[in-house]
Amino acid sequence: MEPDLEVVQIRRGESFKAWSHGYPFHTVRWHFHPEYEIHQVVATSGRYFVGDFIGQFEPGNLVLTGPNLPHNWVSDLPADVAIPLRGRIIQFSEEFIGDTMKLMPELSGLTALLESSRRGVLFSGNTSKELAPLMEEIVAANGVRRIELFMMILGTLCRARGALPLSSPNYLPDPSGYMSVGMNKALAFIRENLTQPFSEADLAAIAGQSQSGFSRSFRRHTGMSLVQYVKRLRINLACQILMSDEHASITDICFQVGFNNLSNFNRQFLAEKGMPPSRFRRLLADNINAARAA
Repeated sequence: MEPDLEVVQIRRGESFKAWSHGYPFHTVRWHFHPEYEIHQVVATSGRYFVGDFIGQFEPGNLVLTGPNLPHNWVSDLPADVAIPLRGRIIQFSEEFIGDTMKLMPELSGLTALLESSRRGVLFSGNTSKELAPLMEEIVAANGVRRIELFMMILGTLCRARGALPLSSPNYLPDPSGYMSVGMNKALAFIRENLTQPFSEADLAAIAGQSQSGFSRSFRRHTGMSLVQYVKRLRINLACQILMSDEHASITDICFQVGFNNLSNFNRQFLAEKGMPPSRFRRLLADNINAARAA
């Protein structure tokens, strides 16, 4: 069975995602994503799958998975039993950690850890116990403390003894191959045609599903409706243009990213970014001018 693509949403103003979930939960399925993931089980035991590895887990199971490595944890629980907190998770992109390592040469020691994560890495019970209070705190932390905890967690994993690789050396994740699954085809179509008009019916046909079935499946995969998902991607693209092309008018950007109504674009931009696009551009210009004057 091919894994599903999980769309990891890292919130505005944050560098990575730190969260927790219970069981059952919509992300508990055979899935992959481009982000690194630190996954710590808090409660329940069962069977877990990482690449071509299959093993038994219990509370304290701590695993680091690399980009696009399929994984899943399935708890042994009766169908009518729910657990409010099963695990804590940190997810961060290759771009974020790569750029951070370029800015801070001292982080070059993470290279081996990140490379080993491409097979999945299981850490010892002692390492998991050491990280448990940090993983608990980071879920609710903010500001500088959040970054401090993130670095402490990575440092602990980097120094950890007794870590074991999980999937075999010959196992190579193939995200392009996973795209044969209907929903992943639809998500790829959205990314490739983001600025063009398309409908939910078009995507349902690509996914090989009815429109109602596609709508339910899309929300299960992404945690949001198609309209919300496309709006967020288009607003993010608009931000990129605002930051890279100071001569492009806001009206031109509106139509360039796929909106067909300027007032709606301004309203949606404000809802997503907390300010209208004109103020976003003005603050960006002020920041650039301040840097030049320094």
